[in-house]
Amino acid sequence: MTSEYFLESHAILRDSVRKFIAREIAPHVNEWEEEGTFPRDLYRKAGDAGFFGFGYPEELGGTPCDIFHEVAYCEEIIRCGSVGLASSLGCSGIAMPPILALGSEEQKRRYIPPIIAGEKIAVLAVTEPCGGSDVAGLQTRAVKKGDRYIINGSKTFITSGTRADLFTTAVRTGGPGAGGISLFVIEKGTPGFSVSGKIEKMGWHASDTAELAFMDCEVPVENMLGEENRGFAGIMRNFQKERLYLAVEAHTVAEMALEASIRYARERVAFGKALTGFQVTRHKLAGMATLVEAAKRFNYGVAAQIGKGEDVYKQVCMAKNFSTDACDRVVYDAVQIHGGYGYCREYLVERLYRDARLFSIGGGTHEIMNEVIAKQMEL
Repeated sequence: MTSEYFLESHAILRDSVRKFIAREIAPHVNEWEEEGTFPRDLYRKAGDAGFFGFGYPEELGGTPCDIFHEVAYCEEIIRCGSVGLASSLGCSGIAMPPILALGSEEQKRRYIPPIIAGEKIAVLAVTEPCGGSDVAGLQTRAVKKGDRYIINGSKTFITSGTRADLFTTAVRTGGPGAGGISLFVIEKGTPGFSVSGKIEKMGWHASDTAELAFMDCEVPVENMLGEENRGFAGIMRNFQKERLYLAVEAHTVAEMALEASIRYARERVAFGKALTGFQVTRHKLAGMATLVEAAKRFNYGVAAQIGKGEDVYKQVCMAKNFSTDACDRVVYDAVQIHGGYGYCREYLVERLYRDARLFSIGGGTHEIMNEVIAKQMEL
């Protein structure tokens, strides 16, 4: 661990997360991956451990901390061995920030404490079937009618959406483009709102991923976050940390694949000697280690800038792209080092290989990140 970023309090947190994983997740993680879900009470247990309140005010049940407590938690929870489980468990991390940033005091008091406690599951609902990464082009529409908004449309790829209680939802209340978007908190059971399907995926098996439908869904005016047609800025501000989290997850998955490959290469004997006895294997591992170290350093540097309150819109997109590219390369090489065993589900690298593929898609695709970077460069 690099001492300039991580101190004793971060080490204590890491130890707490490791013990939580050993006690509550590790004995069951393979079973939950096969089942495609995990028990809801894991949210409550994580809430009791204080894992959902990093950076939130104490009066709302949170724990004031620095950005590297969030990074440390992110790195350690991914080490449970299931990116899907860790991502579903952390879904509130992208659902709550718009409530904190844009919500009224009453909204904050009503929604945030039960989420932090793990009593309620909150998710972010932005992506649409026809839009993907084109957030400004979303089509789900809300029309004001008296003291309510009538919402029609759909959302897709919503992590933890099949069992969520609260949905921080982006809808169009105005004209086309970013200027016509508002944010609402929509509660489970609201008339006209339903989970229309669960998506079966290549990886992230323990994460339930939902499609949502709004058919004349009536949402009270008081559920709007902030002002009408001013929601896009809240979404964009949220993206900085979401993309940092994905970048950190990517470098951690790559590091796990590297560690598994080193263990395997030391133990696996071929042609009378361990795989580490072959230059081609040593050089492959050296290249993998270099990518991991570079990605970690990049991500830590960007995290430090976020911690100082700096605008890192361009840099966090660069970090996400670099880290996901590095992860793709490392998990590919990890499977190659394992040979046929790397293609078998009993080996961790098989799952990491599948889970890693989503990193360059979620939170904005690799291509969208490059477009953001290019615009920031004024090209």
